[in-house]
Amino acid sequence: MTGDDICHLSVARLGELYRKRKLSPLEVVDAHLTRISRLNPTLNAYVLVTAETAIEAAREAEHRFASGASDELPPLYGIPFSVKDTLQTAGVTTTFGSPLFRDVVPREDAAVVAAVKRAGGILLGKTNTPALGWMAVTQNKLFKPTLNPWNPALTPGGSSGGAAVAASAALAPVNIGTDGGGSLRVPASFTGTVGFKPTHGLVPNYPTGNNWSLQHIGPIARTVEDAAFALDAMVVADHRDPYSWAPALKSLSFAGAIRRSPAPMKILFCPDPGYAESIDPEVVAVCRKAMPAFRELGHAVTEHTLDWTSPMEIWQTLFVAGVANRLGDLARESPELIEDTLLGFVAQGQRLAPDAYYRAWLARNDWWQQVCATFQDYDLVITPTVACAPFAIGKETAGTIAGKAVSFYGWTPFSAPFNLSGQPAISLPAGFNRDGLPIGLQIVGRRFDDELVLAVASSFEKIRPWPTRAPDRFV
Repeated sequence: MTGDDICHLSVARLGELYRKRKLSPLEVVDAHLTRISRLNPTLNAYVLVTAETAIEAAREAEHRFASGASDELPPLYGIPFSVKDTLQTAGVTTTFGSPLFRDVVPREDAAVVAAVKRAGGILLGKTNTPALGWMAVTQNKLFKPTLNPWNPALTPGGSSGGAAVAASAALAPVNIGTDGGGSLRVPASFTGTVGFKPTHGLVPNYPTGNNWSLQHIGPIARTVEDAAFALDAMVVADHRDPYSWAPALKSLSFAGAIRRSPAPMKILFCPDPGYAESIDPEVVAVCRKAMPAFRELGHAVTEHTLDWTSPMEIWQTLFVAGVANRLGDLARESPELIEDTLLGFVAQGQRLAPDAYYRAWLARNDWWQQVCATFQDYDLVITPTVACAPFAIGKETAGTIAGKAVSFYGWTPFSAPFNLSGQPAISLPAGFNRDGLPIGLQIVGRRFDDELVLAVASSFEKIRPWPTRAPDRFV
């Protein structure tokens, strides 16, 4: 087995080979570090690689497996993982993708990082992000942009773009990202990977950021199964996050849930939420072609456009208020270190009326009633993940879709709403467009129905298998 073959093994297969003593964590970490050294100079998924500590942790894991206690070790034990550079890591630089924080070395891990380490995960390094995760592509003033393995001239999306590319190019089997408006699901769609945004509060969010009410933490992986194994390690009770509800799930296993066949569901396929500025017809066509698979699985699928009012102004008010709070003083002191468009969002947040943030929360509560009504009629809603295919590297936004100009966040109408509602949502590959680029579909469930969303996604993946290797240049 070559090093590249090792890097493409699933989490379950790696654990099986560890326990049979046919493969060691040290071999696996070495294979990933070798692959990173070869591919990362081009792709720039990682902005920092923790090679020495990863090798040290791999030696310790190898010793544990050799001691004969392998049956007692959790499934993620000895499995390499990456962390988005907006999540702090003890003793490891955390730049938040900005020159403003280039020298920040936290004293403690983010709660989710600590949880995965306790489960035996081995940190390989930090992955690229736009500054503070402010946009849905992955470029910043500190590092080179991250490139899409399917076509390096195109963006992988963002803001967890480095994590998605690490998954797509087999630079880590487990990758931790964040999602405040689509930041796990957009890059998953653009890179042919699986990005899961759990119900808000399922994965602890500590330290709490300025956009805490929008941010979800979750995994990006090559398969639903790998994402489920990762989630099992990430879901822990942490009372430092006042919105954590993980204690209610002490006995659940997400990896176990995907092995069960879900009962027949009522599914709505929604090609348009009713407020989208423009949607690429080819994206809709690719997702529509996936719907027969759900019917094959026994589900009742209905298609229609929703008539929801747009929540995008609510989302943007909450977002820019948080950005202005975080960067307001820094924007006055060091504007040259902040992207011009981001400076504009800071200014927009500073111009908000004193009660705008409060009114946005009230509007958010009212808007939720539309979502709630839809999910009284349907168990799941399926949409395209993104309104367009991957676009050119260097652009901050799609600009136009199907010949029509769209606003800065106008190409993500399917993702941001479910940050407002806090629901679980997964993006997984639906197929390719005519240019051979991945197109993702999104499955959304009721709050707390994370197991169901993963189980249905896994069932779909099994009858519509997706290549787990990116194009030949990156195998």
